[in-house]
Amino acid sequence: MEQIGSWKEQLEALQARIAPRFARPEVRARAGRYLWGLLEPVERRNGWQLAERIGEERPDGVQRLLNGARWDAGEVRDDLRAYVVEHLGDPEAVLVVDETGFLKKGEQSVGVSRQYSGTAGKVENCQIGVFLAYATPRGRAFLDRALYLPEEEWAKDESRREAAGIPEEVGFATKGELARKMIERALEAEVPASWVTADEVYGNDGALRRWLEAQGRSYVLAVSRSHPLATLLSGSRRAEEIVAEAPAEAWERVEVGAGSKGTRL
Repeated sequence: MEQIGSWKEQLEALQARIAPRFARPEVRARAGRYLWGLLEPVERRNGWQLAERIGEERPDGVQRLLNGARWDAGEVRDDLRAYVVEHLGDPEAVLVVDETGFLKKGEQSVGVSRQYSGTAGKVENCQIGVFLAYATPRGRAFLDRALYLPEEEWAKDESRREAAGIPEEVGFATKGELARKMIERALEAEVPASWVTADEVYGNDGALRRWLEAQGRSYVLAVSRSHPLATLLSGSRRAEEIVAEAPAEAWERVEVGAGSKGTRL
């Protein structure tokens, strides 16, 4: 009970921290209840079920909070980042870029299209969110997020953009460019970290790797076996060719957790 009491105090402190971002008192109060709802054991965190869980008869208020109420999500993100650094900040921390797919049945959700989803392990109708996480010896948390907007199906479709209310300044950006913007925001905010890591979706982006090198940031980014890499002695070569030349004792096989297709090695 003492631990639960501490959680309650910490959540209330976090709510007080972001409260100034919401100008109207009813929106501020609903945002606080919404945070509580996200931590509740709700089967599906949609408008109806969350509204019911926080004691509201209809989902209108929750949906209005997310869709129409005036508050700056970027400012709340910055508050979260500062909160995470306060509690978990460590100079040996790692900035982790990864993406996840949100499966959808319809075509109206912004960014939805048939694309590969790591969540499903195949091409599905989904949205793709790119995330920046913070991993330290003291714990892990999210820092930032961005929605990937497919170029042809969304970024260049003016009628679809207008119907969905996508701001004019939001254009097409590759996943690597979205990752760079999030890392850049973290570095500008002086988030302490020693490394950046990501899978081959981001490692294959040479512009992202070169930018990290220009920033003097150490990184471990996976690349596909066919990806060309520059070498000092023999020019550009496929990654698998370079790897094949390393002696067996140069490698150690490590189990790093479960993935969508089984254990990751």
